[in-house]
Amino acid sequence: MKLIKLIFLILCSSVNAQSAYNIEGKVLSNGEPLPFANVYIETTEKGAITNEKGHFIIKNVDKGTYAVVASFTGYKTQKQIIEVSSKTIFVTFYLNESENLEEVIITGTLKAVSRLESPVPVEVYTPTFLKKNPTPNIFEALQNVNGVRPQLNCNVCNTGDIHINGLEGPYTLVLIDGMPIVSGLSTVYGLSGIPNSLIEQIEVVKGPASSLYGSEAVGGLINVITKLPENAPRFFADGFVTGLGEVNLDTGFKANVGEKATVLFGTNYFKYNNIIDNNNDNFTDLTLQDRISIFQKWDFKRTSKKKLSLAGRYFYEDRWGGELQWTKADRGGNEVYGESIYTSRFEILGNYELPISEKVNFQFSYSNHNQNSVYGDTPYLAQQRIAFGQFIWDKTINKHDLLFGSAIRYNYYNDNTSATLNADEVTIPSLFFQDEIKFSKKQSLLLGIRYDYDNRHSNIITPRIAYKYKPTNNDIIRLNAGTGFRVVNLFTEEHAALTGARDVIIEEELKPEESYNVTLNYLKKIYLKNGMYFTVDTSAWYTHFTNAIIPDYDTNPNQIIYDNLDGYSTSKGFSLNIDAVLNSGIKASIGATYQDVSQTENEKHIRQILTEKFSGVWSFSYKNYPTNLSVDYTGNIYGPMRLPLLGDLDPRQEYSPTWSTQNIQMTYDGLENIEFYAGVKNLLNWTPNKGNPFIIARSDDPFDENVQFNANGEVIVTADNPYALTFDPSYVYGPNQGIRLFFGLRFKLK
Repeated sequence: MKLIKLIFLILCSSVNAQSAYNIEGKVLSNGEPLPFANVYIETTEKGAITNEKGHFIIKNVDKGTYAVVASFTGYKTQKQIIEVSSKTIFVTFYLNESENLEEVIITGTLKAVSRLESPVPVEVYTPTFLKKNPTPNIFEALQNVNGVRPQLNCNVCNTGDIHINGLEGPYTLVLIDGMPIVSGLSTVYGLSGIPNSLIEQIEVVKGPASSLYGSEAVGGLINVITKLPENAPRFFADGFVTGLGEVNLDTGFKANVGEKATVLFGTNYFKYNNIIDNNNDNFTDLTLQDRISIFQKWDFKRTSKKKLSLAGRYFYEDRWGGELQWTKADRGGNEVYGESIYTSRFEILGNYELPISEKVNFQFSYSNHNQNSVYGDTPYLAQQRIAFGQFIWDKTINKHDLLFGSAIRYNYYNDNTSATLNADEVTIPSLFFQDEIKFSKKQSLLLGIRYDYDNRHSNIITPRIAYKYKPTNNDIIRLNAGTGFRVVNLFTEEHAALTGARDVIIEEELKPEESYNVTLNYLKKIYLKNGMYFTVDTSAWYTHFTNAIIPDYDTNPNQIIYDNLDGYSTSKGFSLNIDAVLNSGIKASIGATYQDVSQTENEKHIRQILTEKFSGVWSFSYKNYPTNLSVDYTGNIYGPMRLPLLGDLDPRQEYSPTWSTQNIQMTYDGLENIEFYAGVKNLLNWTPNKGNPFIIARSDDPFDENVQFNANGEVIVTADNPYALTFDPSYVYGPNQGIRLFFGLRFKLK
């Protein structure tokens, strides 16, 4: 009997041994072994990491059918369905690089080209970049782009603009799908409410692009490209809440309408209704907001396979900030101070490829922006309408890649200020031409010129030249030069002209701004045999303004003086970006910018106000594939910037300290179609009030009822006003949001 039991145990152990199978194989890239790649079986905890020869083995797998995944940071993940029926199953994975240098970009030359082949350096940021530090709008998302800084301009209503290489927001042109509809009034509020889930990519060009995009692209441009309906998921939702009570929700879907049309619908809703006063000045630290944005994009299939798309967006926002006891009954009054802004705007944009043999596109857009706002007891009622249309003919002849364009822009602006006695209405026709000459695979030269006619300033000509030299497949040198031209719209661009107690002084008729720029860019790709690779991207630039309209806060602390520059202004500096993929699975990106932005007038050299001397950004990402957990650590640092003081007695710091905001996030994507993410924003709990006795000057007397002036209009020192100040909320250089938790969920149905 004992012998029978022993035989039975041996047979059972033999059967169990035969039921244990192995999955073995290699992971290759470009024909070479890829070490330290992750290989795992979906929905299980079984996995392995490839050795130095790219070999892996997953042991003790039961018989059955499995989805086996191979992944490595910086490469496209590959999945194979494997039937385990014999003791050892061999499988080989071939991973391709997913580096965004190979992505198609359109912003630099108005035509789709590989990023590596563009003669104009263009930076590309994908939805993956936006997810590393979730934000409720594009304005905040750009804080981790090297050389780009979202600048807050008011402590009360939290308006802001985008600085590129130290130049103020009005020098940056913001496009949506290539259309210049975010300008003028919308530069202050229009960057909010674009659903992040609908963004395909963001393209950034630093330096003037006036020869293609017109007079507002002096400092650079940002092109927000939305998804094609055919590339979007069937349904998506992304929502998060923060410890401060912010609620943000993006949601949408795509649907086929008949056989020839696809529609993509998305909406963004953001609400913040929590009054916080951590610095105890009786003013809201953060503006309260209630915002909704609705977006729709149609893509039509034509028998000719020519392009036809139409998109529209509606945006409404109600925001206010001010004294804690302010209510809507106090709106526009002089007893309780508040800044309340109602914004309503809609946009339409489209692209139609003409049904002819040549490649000719007609692009058009229209926007209508209405703003009903009060700053204390000062009302600002404004309306702006912008219509834009252009034909683009793309033609290749031998070594010449030609682009011909004709555009027309209609701009209507009216407000209730003394500066606009009559509505400003102008129509600007334009012609532009571009020729990219490809001498060889290594060298190309781009020549471009644009002609605009503005009846206020007659003929405007803006040329540019770009030379690209590619000595090897891993090295690119680009040299760009061009001119810029911009007409100043004072009240639509300069929020400080409307808020606070400073008087606005316009000493003379403001002339257009003119500039000349040269930029040198070098890009180097470095591949190591152990699977690591690095991308080094560095630029040096110099911009010279022969005329610039720069607000003067220094001459008289109670005034903002605007006049034409009697001298010149410059912006110069260099930047460095390093992207790295390490064999540990960590993907890192580090960027730094050093800049000098100043003006010289009457032989006096003055550093531009609210402009940092240096800045840096970074991000570190790691994903552990077997556990489906990712970690993202992002941050930025800014060097000192000169701040607007109200006189010699003002006790606030003349220069901001070096400051940094840092964030960490964890994401779990182990469930089908669902991601959970959570983290901490502003880990260092930095706020701009640290080191200052106050941020808002005379917050206890916002209507200056107890301020005394002498015969020359200068503030008199009194017992109640020992620093001779007036109410002023413009001393601001960073957000007032301290450390806070956030938690969110993403759902996607493909």
